[in-house]
Amino acid sequence: MAHNGMPLLMLIDDEPAQRRLVAALATRAGWRTVFANDGETAIAMLGTQDGMRLDAILLDHWIPDFDAGKLISDIKERRPALPILILTAHNSVAVAVEAMRAGATDFLSKPIAPDRLLSALHASISAAPDVGELRPLTEKMSTPLAFEEIIGSAPQFRTALAIAAKAARARIPVLIEGESGVGKEVIAQAIHAASPRFKHPMVAVNCGAIPVNLVESELFGHERGAFTGAFERQVGRFIDADGGTIFLDEIGELPMDAQVKLLRVLENGEAQPIGARMPKHVDVRVIAATNRKLQDEVEAGRFREDLYYRLNVVQLTIPPLRERTGDIPALCRHLLARIATQPGLHSLGITAEALNLLMTHRWPGNVRQLQNALFRAAVLCDGDALTPADFPQIAAQIEAMHKGSTPNASYSDQGIGITLYEADGNIRALADIEADVVRLAIGHYRGRMTEVARRLGIGRSTLYRKLAELGIDSSAA
Repeated sequence: MAHNGMPLLMLIDDEPAQRRLVAALATRAGWRTVFANDGETAIAMLGTQDGMRLDAILLDHWIPDFDAGKLISDIKERRPALPILILTAHNSVAVAVEAMRAGATDFLSKPIAPDRLLSALHASISAAPDVGELRPLTEKMSTPLAFEEIIGSAPQFRTALAIAAKAARARIPVLIEGESGVGKEVIAQAIHAASPRFKHPMVAVNCGAIPVNLVESELFGHERGAFTGAFERQVGRFIDADGGTIFLDEIGELPMDAQVKLLRVLENGEAQPIGARMPKHVDVRVIAATNRKLQDEVEAGRFREDLYYRLNVVQLTIPPLRERTGDIPALCRHLLARIATQPGLHSLGITAEALNLLMTHRWPGNVRQLQNALFRAAVLCDGDALTPADFPQIAAQIEAMHKGSTPNASYSDQGIGITLYEADGNIRALADIEADVVRLAIGHYRGRMTEVARRLGIGRSTLYRKLAELGIDSSAA
């Protein structure tokens, strides 16, 4: 609830230096910050004029003689809808699980990355369709995946992966388009890992999370005294990524001035820090991503045409999860296996009924939303397998969307992840069902064709013959 155009943050922290840093970063994003030294003061402040106007709370998880979990519960009891972000020096999923069980919304680690904090603050006041779902807390447990580890058997998705794998060995820019949460950064990480630059860093920048007046400084750096408030020299992200890869997420958000400088980097390999007399030469591979159609932005005059063609040497379009629901069972098993490796969590199965529920959801947040839903369910589950009861928010959204109608089922005990019926209620053709089974097996066994053939009970030569007969491209399968 931003008042007078400026959202309000309460920081609960007893360290003056940390308070100044957070306040400065929050100010960049247009936030006003109020402070509390301890939990008792924070609870008292909830009843003040500022306390009633709060849009989010940022809580240091470690304060002497202080129980963070109890404070979160107390705040949630008084203000159940108020987002609570946890700040800790310990990058531990166990701490995240503890905080989440108490009611936390998101989790940040010290030292605070400016773009991560700004992104979390933005998310806390954004209207989200996935009400009650966990925010990107599971990002803390994510590790880069190689191409062969990425789950998905839908033809359009496998084609995009095949193109990405072929482009990985070259230095050329790659443009990845797709809705938020489809896995654009996962694919960017796989491209970097498969490239000759894998020993150097991949620097990720969310262009949409940086205030417009600070974009050039963040990307290209600045010299001391280059502008008001530039008390120290700052190295830009392009220089940080020298020799490696830079991933520019939400590239469509770049202002025009920054677009000009980015074009210069792509053309000449020169990054010009603000206030510097001479540009810095950098050797950086650029991977850009957007949830918009960048061609439409060019036609609307919001994105430079010459920059678009420089970035769009190789283009990938990642389909939304609702267009590849057959991948959901394999994705659930994969994600649950990764979640089970985190401290405080254990291995869980998932019932057929739960899978059926998840496969009928539209997933506006795509794979990220699915991962967050599974993480939340795993944290709160007391049994050995997830059931529909562990996904109350998903069930409520499906009921609201399909009230008075019966959704077209796409899951059954006899065909996990396979649609058996056409929209008119008739059985699908056997060849189409068989093609889906083969694609599902390839996705489930991550492209290991020997294992796919063994599990399907056929020889490898028979498998490849079926791929040809069913029109499945083996290079993208």
